[in-house]
Amino acid sequence: MTVAPSDLRAGRFAPSPSGGLHVGNLRTALLAWLFARSSGRRFLLRVEDLDRARAGAEAVQLRDLAAIGLDWDGEVVRQTERGAHYDDAIARLTAAGLTYECFCTRREIQEAPSAPHAPQGAYPGTCRSLTEAQRARRRAERPAAIRLRAGVTEWAVTDVLHGRYAGIVDDFVLRRNDGVVAYNLAVVVDDAAQGIDQVVRGDDLLPSTPRQAYLAGLLGVRVPEYAHVPLVLNRAGRRLAKRDGAVTLAGLAAVGVPAREVAGRLLASLGLPEDLHAALAAFPGVLASGALPREPWVLDPAELSRRRPREMSS
Repeated sequence: MTVAPSDLRAGRFAPSPSGGLHVGNLRTALLAWLFARSSGRRFLLRVEDLDRARAGAEAVQLRDLAAIGLDWDGEVVRQTERGAHYDDAIARLTAAGLTYECFCTRREIQEAPSAPHAPQGAYPGTCRSLTEAQRARRRAERPAAIRLRAGVTEWAVTDVLHGRYAGIVDDFVLRRNDGVVAYNLAVVVDDAAQGIDQVVRGDDLLPSTPRQAYLAGLLGVRVPEYAHVPLVLNRAGRRLAKRDGAVTLAGLAAVGVPAREVAGRLLASLGLPEDLHAALAAFPGVLASGALPREPWVLDPAELSRRRPREMSS
């Protein structure tokens, strides 16, 4: 089924173990696998468990990914085991004068006037120029977060599906004041360490990508090829959630829809054959032709949970 991989190239799927994967997550996982395998890349799994881990969720997620036919290379990597790597990256940035302590609360940030010429939504730079005396006084009041001292306000990336995309780069948080490393730092460090040169993920993460690409440059690591794929939405135009009904493999199995059939329907929604082997063979042509969907898949979960006639699902 797979093309012989290159050890120098890899794609990945990186879920947060906060609960079961719904069909939107599984559709993104299928796409990440297809992008990687069709281009001869390794396909890696990373559990992003720094902040939202639920007991037992990782095992269920891995089982669900295998149930829809996905395989992966090597051991699963967990972010909670990689703290020293994040510390090293922040230390390197600090030694280069590219970080500073921030004591702002969310409310203070929301109420602060924007810095001159700063893009809307950017951190206003409240703590950027504090004196040592001011920092010492604030440290006595609350712990500090660590922010990047950015040298630009905007950065552009190129996305396989979206083309050129320019977005805000502000003095974003690298480590929160509770000691937890921020996603934007962790994902850059982890992708570089794992040799990830292709990132396929939901397009809700596209706005944060310029920050990550800019940070990769500061750390001297490779900026991956990006492909931000459309989400699955319910009929109200919102992202799928448990309240929508049977949208996980467990929920669908309970109403008689097996994992293999779920995978087939997800592949069909992408304009691909419903068999994973056939979908892998067809994927390069579908991608090259521009036929891969760019818009969200609006799904009525009630339709998904209806079992197909035997002759249609065989």
